[in-house]
This record gives sequence, C-alpha cells and structure tokens, in this order.
Amino acid sequence: MTVSGRAGIYGVLALLILIWGSTWSVIRIGLEGIPPFTGVAARFAIAGSLLVMLARALGLGWPRGPIIRRVWAIESLFGFVLSYGVVYWAEQWVPSGLTAVLFSTFPIFVAVLAHFWLDGEPLRPGALIGLVLGVAGVAVIFSEDLTALAGPGVATAAAVVLISPATGAVSHVAVKKWGSGFHPIHLAGVPMLVTAAVMAGCALLFERGREVTLDARSLGALVYLAVLGSVVTFTLYYWLLARLPATRLSLMTYALPIVALAIGTLLFDEPWSTRTIAGSGMVVIGVALASRTRPVQ
Repeated sequence: MTVSGRAGIYGVLALLILIWGSTWSVIRIGLEGIPPFTGVAARFAIAGSLLVMLARALGLGWPRGPIIRRVWAIESLFGFVLSYGVVYWAEQWVPSGLTAVLFSTFPIFVAVLAHFWLDGEPLRPGALIGLVLGVAGVAVIFSEDLTALAGPGVATAAAVVLISPATGAVSHVAVKKWGSGFHPIHLAGVPMLVTAAVMAGCALLFERGREVTLDARSLGALVYLAVLGSVVTFTLYYWLLARLPATRLSLMTYALPIVALAIGTLLFDEPWSTRTIAGSGMVVIGVALASRTRPVQ
C-alpha cells in the first residue's frame, strides 16, 4: 500500500471507522435470515477466499515459518473465532447499541496487554482515565439500551459479549508484536479461512435444523460484511497497526458507535438527544487524554 504521510494515515483510519461503524446494525440484519455461526462461517469463507485470490493476483505468495504460524493461530482463535462468534451469537438477544457499549472496553484490554507485551507503550494514569472516560461516554450515548439488560437472557448474553473485546485485544497486541514485516493480506487471509472452517463445524453441531433464509436483506448483509466489513477493513487495519501504537489505534472503537448514530441521523432522521451529545463529548475528551503518542511514520 502506497498511502503515505499523516494525512494518508488518518484518511485510511477515517474510512475504517466509517465502514466498521455500520457493521453492528448490518450484523443484526444478517441474523434475520442466517443463524450466527453459519453467518460467521459464510462471511469469512468469502472474505478469506477473496484475499487468497488477491494475494495470487498480486504475486505475493505466502510466508512460512514459526512466527507467522504463531500469529495466524492467535488471530484465528482470539481475533476471529471467539471474538466474532461471541458477537454474532449475543446479538440474537443483545441490542446492537448495548453490544457497542460492551465492546468499547476493547481499548482498556489493549492498553493493559500492551503495557506488558509491547515496548514503548506503558499504561499511564492519565491514559487510563481517558480510556475509562471513553467507555463511560459510549455508555451514556446508549444508556437507553442498558435497560434491555432486564430482558430474559439479555444479561447473560451481555456478559458473554465481554469475551469479544478481551480476546480481540489479545489478537490486536499479538499482531503488533509479531506481525511486523508481513503483508496485511497475509495477516488476514489464513485466519479468516481457519475461522470459516471452525465456525462451519460449530454450525453443524449447534445450528442443524435451523432455517436459513437467503433473501435480499440477508444476502446483502453477508456480502457487505464479507467484502467491506472484512476484506477492506482488515487489510486497512493491519496496515494501520504497523504504523500506529496499538493502544492508540484501538481508540477508534470509541468512534464506531458515534458513526453508527450519525448514519442513523442522516439516513433515518433519528434525532440526537442530549445524552448523545454529552456522551460524545465524553468520548472526545477521553480519546484526547488517552492518545498522546505520535504515530510512527
């Protein structure tokens, strides 16, 4: 990828936030016709296959050795199978807004792991305050969704959702630590195909007999999540991770629900409430406190 300079880095970051900010709702749409494990398997089978074909078209080949195998194993288990399997399963009961609140703990997990695993990324008290403030801001934005915890099965599913940011953080920091020098397509392609195989097995075990409805909505959601939400985003994400501190890049998680709200306002005339404005302000202040390192050029 030839994008260079600070403007290029933040342009790619903005595109990544825009796409991923829309995926919470798109996952819900896809679940209307496709069971969760089947949906994860199909999404990453398509995405992984496209990346393999792209690698071949670009003449990239595939790396070998214990380091890349270690990265692939960690990504497959923690970054994709557990993280996405949990989110898809939980969104059968948990509102997408509440899921966004719970996943916004991701930067805190990343900051703690980076403190111990990565050189040059110590967890400063001011940064920790900023990280917690960011989570609180997201919670304020979606405070109405928090009432859904009283619903049957929602509290349990919401607790399970916390597995996703925790395991995702393990993958995020591992790729930062050991993935340097590998092409983003190499980092994403194999773990996606491994995830597709594992989740297909889970679907056979737990979703046998469940109806799959491949109508325009579910197919459209699947294609969107596979192409834009996986192929494009993870290629950009791993490219950014090589150029930004792991903790700083993780802060984009706080922007995702704000983007989702902005999309709802623009497309569906959903009003911004006082709590939305207040929560967004808390997120901005939290990010400002937490991101005081410069991107690596």
